[in-house]
Amino acid sequence: MNFKLIFRTLGLLLIVEGIAMFLALIVALIYNGTDVIALCQSALICMGTGGILFFVFRNTGKEMGKREGFVIVSLVWVLFSFFGSLPFILSHTIPDLTNAFFETMSGFTTTGSSILNDIESLPNGILFWRSMTQWLGGMGIIVLSLAILPIFGIGGMQLFSAEVPGPVADKLSPRIQATAKKLWVIYFIFTVAEMLLLWIGGMSFFDAINHSFTTMATGGYSTKQASIAYWSSPFIQYVIIFFMVVAGTNFTVSYLMLTGKFRKAIQNEELKYYLFFISVFTLIIFGGLLISNELGFEQSFRDALFQVVSILTTTGYATADYLHWTPFLTIVLFAVFFFGGSAGSTGGGLKIMRIVLLLKNSYYELHRLIHPKAIIPVRFNQKPVSDQIITNVLAFFMFYFVIFFSSSVLLMLVVPDLPSAMGAVATSLGNIGPGLGIFGPAENFSALHPAGKWFLSFLMLLGRLELFTVLVLFSPAFWKR
Repeated sequence: MNFKLIFRTLGLLLIVEGIAMFLALIVALIYNGTDVIALCQSALICMGTGGILFFVFRNTGKEMGKREGFVIVSLVWVLFSFFGSLPFILSHTIPDLTNAFFETMSGFTTTGSSILNDIESLPNGILFWRSMTQWLGGMGIIVLSLAILPIFGIGGMQLFSAEVPGPVADKLSPRIQATAKKLWVIYFIFTVAEMLLLWIGGMSFFDAINHSFTTMATGGYSTKQASIAYWSSPFIQYVIIFFMVVAGTNFTVSYLMLTGKFRKAIQNEELKYYLFFISVFTLIIFGGLLISNELGFEQSFRDALFQVVSILTTTGYATADYLHWTPFLTIVLFAVFFFGGSAGSTGGGLKIMRIVLLLKNSYYELHRLIHPKAIIPVRFNQKPVSDQIITNVLAFFMFYFVIFFSSSVLLMLVVPDLPSAMGAVATSLGNIGPGLGIFGPAENFSALHPAGKWFLSFLMLLGRLELFTVLVLFSPAFWKR
């Protein structure tokens, strides 16, 4: 294990985080906020620590192996969250370390769960930093670093493999650095486009920037305590719905769309299933709302579509409290907690591709029982899927639901009821935001016991790095020569 290289890389990434804090400092200066000193101190501490690490370990080998990649990816989220907590602590907006770390980890993992009870009271610089943690975390801190590390002679493919451990690793370019740059260009274009549309739709410029950050990150942080329900404008809500769908789509497909290769993009099988699941769940919720309330046709459709897209893409915005819907609709929406966005998107969760591969493999297994000598491969996008990928998907599902059920039981030690515990675990592991019971969309996690907040923070990290990246560090074989 090349620990010098690990510390050097972490130092460089901390410098990047410090630069991001300086952007929040500029916002604080523009609005003459009370958070100027706190953001300045935080940025200097972050950059100073990163600079020391980078300088002390500057003379080290440039070869990065898989093990170093796994360690860096896991550690950087924890390190970023600790240093990212400084603006909250030093500005006294969230003076407690547990709450500040929870809020920051929820930001960087794009979960969107919050402990804040009066978001509007926060100074603009802090609100901007809070949104930026999600925007950076959305595309992935490590993917960002892929465009920077090669400049310093550090290869990035191992980091990319650890950051994106899904069943298929699409690359837009043979060179990983070029891939990272293209991903960020696409991400930036969509962010600016949404910001302009929200601004035109009636949001203030500041609110539009923040919500475009957290929509494209599928994060869900809002500058308002009521989330998107604060704005009753159908235009604003439909714009956010559209960009949530975009953010939950594989960015390779988005790249094909932007470069005019529409036919190839539309033929993507994951995209078809992704839109199919959104449509089916929306129709179920829409029909239920028409029967059970008097909101009207358009309002019922918009509420159904917004909440389904928000949960399925793991964004977590809210325009309605789904806990006030009929129990059947709440159960249906809770099932959506276990879907997630497309592979190669900013969404969390199980991912559409894994669900489709699992369903296909289960269906073909019936055929194999009837025709034991037949070779019936699972196909995705008209290509056969290797047995190794199928095994990986099956293992992922097993780990995911074992962790979900065991964590729900453990959280019952500090949570009064099972639905609240299950909702909190599901929303943390899936990086969604709102949960069930006392952690529903109209509530937050402020009353949760500190031990519960640290536990859920760990689950957010597990979910964001798709389990294996973190779990492999607990394997004795990982640390053997």
